[in-house]
Amino acid sequence: IRQHREIHVVMGNEACDLDSTVSALALAYFLAQSSPAPGAAVVPVLNIPRADFALRSETTFLLRDRGIAAAALVFRDEIDLAGLHRAGLLSLTLVDHHVLPGADAALEEAVVEVLDHRPLERHRGPPCQVTVEPVGSCATLVTERILQGPPGVLDRTTAALLHGTILLDCINLSPAAGKVTPRDVACVALLEERFPELPARDAVFGALQAAKFDVTGLTTEQMLRKDLKVISNDEVVVAISGIFEDLETFLLRPGLLQDLEAFCQRRGYSGLVAMTVSFNERHEPTRKLAVYSAQEPLRSALCRALEEATTPSLLLQPLPSPWVSVVPYAQGNAVAARKKVLPILRAAL
Repeated sequence: IRQHREIHVVMGNEACDLDSTVSALALAYFLAQSSPAPGAAVVPVLNIPRADFALRSETTFLLRDRGIAAAALVFRDEIDLAGLHRAGLLSLTLVDHHVLPGADAALEEAVVEVLDHRPLERHRGPPCQVTVEPVGSCATLVTERILQGPPGVLDRTTAALLHGTILLDCINLSPAAGKVTPRDVACVALLEERFPELPARDAVFGALQAAKFDVTGLTTEQMLRKDLKVISNDEVVVAISGIFEDLETFLLRPGLLQDLEAFCQRRGYSGLVAMTVSFNERHEPTRKLAVYSAQEPLRSALCRALEEATTPSLLLQPLPSPWVSVVPYAQGNAVAARKKVLPILRAAL
């Protein structure tokens, strides 16, 4: 700000999973390498505090494996986006999301481009460039963008990051998981064709999946923060956490109810939806979710919205609960991942 230097930030969503992280890193690298004149500095920003990075176990694993040091990364608590915007120095590209959370609403005017793969919830007019396509991984859209650019920009490290991310996001390209599209398959094949030394798909997916689901030693609060998104209206804020163990196991954690209460109180959340997924050896998913709120009207409203949803229908079956304030379900529609559930919850608010 003091030097009046323009900054072009490329940033993923606030869950900051592997797809958001790699999409931001790879697209920022591409923009920095391919822009004709040195104008704004291009900076990929990981949309979490640095202290939370260790919880993103699959991301830390892949970056470490590819020789990218955490010290080289920029985290959300290390850059003053609001200050840069007020100074008129910020342009913002959003990857793996296209709606900024309420706390970042002031940054909307700085958004110049969007690359996302979830259903479009808000339209942006020119000059903002919008690419929203229903592929399995945002990294697929980034790969396509890089492959359309100048030859020679795509290097081995970037290719390996994109390759691993698409495989993890699309459950090793398994049709049974309901996430992969022909464009994801084509990008993985193109990356392997350009870089035949990339490790075998099964080995990459197995290592990343094991790292993602390793919750050894995590406290309940860390598990809730590991893959966290937040939605809000004028009155309430609701957290949606991806949980990487079976829901029944999670609900039996000692002191869980007190942990949920403390987590929500400390962060100002009125409620929380925990979503779990597991995969069998044929890569077929099993999904469950639980709604928690100490406020009965909010809990009922969220449950009713999820039970009655039609686009898509989640086919929920109630499960026994140890507490009144936690309502668990088995989810019959196992291909409806969180990006499909978020719009249902937003509409409920």
